[in-house]
Amino acid sequence: MHRSNLLKRFAVASMAAASIAMATPVQALACTQVYIGPKLTASGDVLYGRAEDYASRHVKIFGVQEATDGKTYTSEESAFNRTVGKTYRYTFVRDAQADWGELAPPYAEAGINEKGVTCSATLTTDFNSKVEAVDPKTKEGLGEYNIADVVLGEAATAREGVEILGDVMDKYGAQDCNQIWVGDANEVWNFQQLSGHQWIAIKISDDVASINPNMGNLQFKVDLADKSVCLHSEGLEETAKKAGTYVTFADGGMDVASSYGETESGAGQNTRYAQGRSYFGNPLTDGTFEVDTSGRVSGVSPEARLLFFTPGRSDYSLYDAQRSLAARGEGTQFNANENSKLYAIGNNRTIESHIFQTRRGMSPDIATIQWEALSRTEFSVYLPSYSALLIEIPGIYDNFETINLSHVGKKESIDSVETALTDADDDTMDYVMMDINTLTYNNRKACAAGVADYLKVVQTQINDQHGIVDEYMRSLPEGERSSLANEAFVVVSTEVFEKMQALRTELRDYINAGDFSVPFKSSDLDGTLAYASRVVRPIITGQPVSASYVQGSGAAALSVETQDLLGAGLDYQWMKSSDGSSWSKCGSSDTYVPQTSTVGETKYKVVVTNADGVSIESDVATVTVSEPVVEEPTGTMYRLYNPNSGEHFYTMSFDECVQVVSAGWRYEGRGWTAPVKSGTPVYRVYNPNAGDHHYTMSAEERDGLVRLGWNDEGIGWYSDDAQGEPLLRLYNPNATSGSHHYTTSQGEHDALVKLGWRDEGIGWYGVKAG
Repeated sequence: MHRSNLLKRFAVASMAAASIAMATPVQALACTQVYIGPKLTASGDVLYGRAEDYASRHVKIFGVQEATDGKTYTSEESAFNRTVGKTYRYTFVRDAQADWGELAPPYAEAGINEKGVTCSATLTTDFNSKVEAVDPKTKEGLGEYNIADVVLGEAATAREGVEILGDVMDKYGAQDCNQIWVGDANEVWNFQQLSGHQWIAIKISDDVASINPNMGNLQFKVDLADKSVCLHSEGLEETAKKAGTYVTFADGGMDVASSYGETESGAGQNTRYAQGRSYFGNPLTDGTFEVDTSGRVSGVSPEARLLFFTPGRSDYSLYDAQRSLAARGEGTQFNANENSKLYAIGNNRTIESHIFQTRRGMSPDIATIQWEALSRTEFSVYLPSYSALLIEIPGIYDNFETINLSHVGKKESIDSVETALTDADDDTMDYVMMDINTLTYNNRKACAAGVADYLKVVQTQINDQHGIVDEYMRSLPEGERSSLANEAFVVVSTEVFEKMQALRTELRDYINAGDFSVPFKSSDLDGTLAYASRVVRPIITGQPVSASYVQGSGAAALSVETQDLLGAGLDYQWMKSSDGSSWSKCGSSDTYVPQTSTVGETKYKVVVTNADGVSIESDVATVTVSEPVVEEPTGTMYRLYNPNSGEHFYTMSFDECVQVVSAGWRYEGRGWTAPVKSGTPVYRVYNPNAGDHHYTMSAEERDGLVRLGWNDEGIGWYSDDAQGEPLLRLYNPNATSGSHHYTTSQGEHDALVKLGWRDEGIGWYGVKAG
């Protein structure tokens, strides 16, 4: 089923030859793809993407396609039908369902799946008539309607993505000729549908740039036998030879583009190619191109038609890449702002643009950021998303199944100022950007400079602040990233949406007033975004640490170490609790000295807040205050507990007791009274590997442990030969440290047995009281 009142894209593409002769700037093939390798960018990032051109007020919807347990692909532009198993979750930029039919989700052109694989589809290209005669397109073939869904739904890596496309083409053929970007955290591939069944996939080098405005004849060199950088259909060379179009370079390697592509692509494509080459500082040189009487580039010599080239700089920025898809030949003889007959990269029919920013070496979930600009790129802004992690989309993007298309106007190919001056029944991000473009483009002399100045301010702030958001994202463990990705996208989308609505209102008021003597200027040029400050929480790099003290002793300050990515200052609020549920305020700096006047445990935490009120809580630190150690009469056994290892320690030495308490052990008072001397010593041994002690009256047990590596620490104390008060010995089979416990309390003994400890009888005897 055709789009409402529109030719289908593949039908439009078939009219390319007729469009070449047209004097108007409208061309049938009008999309542009771009690539900048990481060795050519200031950040070392890979930047690549595409702008789609179709109709001035055509709607696009950004959304998320859920994972499935299996699906069948069908197409509204061909008889393609293919069933697969489980598919991944991914983002998309779709047409409205009403533009097509009801058999399948509408055409989706760009996104990232949950594995971090990207796809930009498609750049419509061409093939020559001789190749078409021997390998025509197929009615059931794979076309742009399904390509992004296939790659993003099924591929876990970029290489797997192009392999899948190749397998599908081998089986079903191609419905049209296209080029597609497929990437991941490690590499980017260019997949080309060359003819009905022939295809090639090229791994893109890190040191080249590319600009392609729908040209199938842009030359490239690649070793067809090197599968690490090139995959292709089995009949690639044979089909061209059969068609009589097989062309080689001087070194004998196949010139794939010249063998399959049209000799000439058309003035619109050639002019945009010249604009793109100039934008990237490698302009076409005199003698390599021809210009017609309208100033359009009517032809480009084969040696100058390069798919990949070395640009004039090696420090391109993200902003440079974003604006490359809005270039209009400024500063060159191909300036569409000065010659209305020139068709520009940044034209009045673009319906969305996207740039993938990939940071090599990062995990796939955050390695690539999708920058999406809805409507025409010239007067739009790109918004960032960690699309591999996106689950939900704000309502301002609407839904491809239910979006109200009334605000498109009478016809989406008519750039209606009247429509743009009225409110939409259901306003969306796409409609706002569409209206801004319509109002500005059709009042270019009065409005373009002022709108462009404002949008540059906004875009620069988005780019800069997202850098801060990204630094925060990279500091988070993987399990916490999805929540931030979704929160960040809601915040940046909502804030920019509100700013763009305000800009549109100012434009409407300015145009309705009818006085263009003073050029338009936004009132918000000095405004700032709160994107980063609303998303980025303070980072805690050092947590407060638990400690133990004796009642009334001096305590070291609890402290927290933080990182303030926003640089606007942080506030601190310490909180304390005796039970871990009810908290009260107790301090307001980055340190806090806990009290030691009361015996017991007190829990502390600190809430760190940035300038915009976004907070994060520290870990809880427990401060334990014990009763002071009082020297008991000779023979008293001091009982202590290590809260970290779970071990109990016993000593007759007051000095040793004080030393152990100072090291963080808890003093638990008198354990029992031991005789100063008897005929039955209790031996003390220490395990240097586990860090715990063991006590026994058995010299044989002591010697056995020493043979196993324990240290003999001599006689700890003596057992009462009169066997006055038994010390009950228990063993915890689950503990690796502190596995033995000794007590005079039958109640404590019985409670531990119920918890799984084993009764090992009597360890020794203390002196019976009285």
